[in-house]
Amino acid sequence: MAHAYTPGLKVTARTKIVKERRLPLQGEVVVSRGDKVKGDTVVAQTSLPGNVTTLNVGALLGVQPHDVPELMLKKAGEKIVKDEPIAQSKGLFGVFKSTVPSPITGEIESISPITGQVILREPPQPVEVDAYVDGQVVKIFEQEGVEVETTGSLIQGIFGFGGERRGRIKVVAKTREDVLDANSLTAEMKGCVVTGGSLVTADAIEKAVSLGIKGLVAGGIEDASIKKALGYDIGVAITGSESIEVTVIVTEGFGKMPMAPRTFELLKELDGKLASINGATQIRAGVMRPEIIVPGADLVKKESKSSLEEGLKVGMQVRIIRAPHFGSIGSVVNLPVNLEDIETESKVRVLEVELEGKKRIRLPRANVEIIEA
Repeated sequence: MAHAYTPGLKVTARTKIVKERRLPLQGEVVVSRGDKVKGDTVVAQTSLPGNVTTLNVGALLGVQPHDVPELMLKKAGEKIVKDEPIAQSKGLFGVFKSTVPSPITGEIESISPITGQVILREPPQPVEVDAYVDGQVVKIFEQEGVEVETTGSLIQGIFGFGGERRGRIKVVAKTREDVLDANSLTAEMKGCVVTGGSLVTADAIEKAVSLGIKGLVAGGIEDASIKKALGYDIGVAITGSESIEVTVIVTEGFGKMPMAPRTFELLKELDGKLASINGATQIRAGVMRPEIIVPGADLVKKESKSSLEEGLKVGMQVRIIRAPHFGSIGSVVNLPVNLEDIETESKVRVLEVELEGKKRIRLPRANVEIIEA
């Protein structure tokens, strides 16, 4: 129980990062172990089977199912083009023939003399998986994918949406309290990951899409802004597959929340560097945090000193994750050994945290998460 706490966010200037890159189904790995790769390097590829269309040719031609095979102009395995005739009736005295056009482009998969139905399949869809980050291939998963390892800066967020993207970090906020709104964005930021301070607005998200900005990062976001940007209420259990052309990452929580000092300072130090970002968030089994990764062992001046594996220690930065101080950040100043009574009349291990302004509070250790620094 000495280390009872909620594992928290990583905000590290320099750490080892390992990413698994797998195909959705078996295919071909196109790199080798030990290869150096860029984020946009394709490491594995496959093809998803095309969609299937069923065509009742017997009914369309008004014939018995067993007559369908001999009336087909195209045979199983042959390529077809949309609107191309694929079957034709014999007609009456060789005239008044009926034809059946193909509703898709693809190929004929099968012809059934039992049902009179023809199965058509669209062309396979190519799928490529890239490395996502600059690094080295350290493991091969045969016919599935690879493991890429790099050293660099890693910043995890509380919540995000939008998929994987890459762009150069552009810090536009002068302070942690600055709001990232539409007026903060310009055409010169196309392809960038733009960083604000305490809040990202719905108008900023809309303008970012129109300007071709890759990502927006801020301390907080309003729930109404998410709904306006996506057009629907988003579930917080898992995100990342939204059809929106910008990735949004918030580092602190919902509402207007100044970005943590350490996070803000690290992003300023990484200004202009190429980052890989992903807004995917999962809060249930298999927790997944939105992330900003900047590969490069020598990008920043300091190495990470604290680790989540060490447990809580005096001097560590933590974020409070429950009311009434939700989102507040402070430093651990005391870790009492004995159990203490709390409002629920339970006995738990507590800690003492010093917030901004030198205010000190005592709370259960399970109410905080470590900010790895």
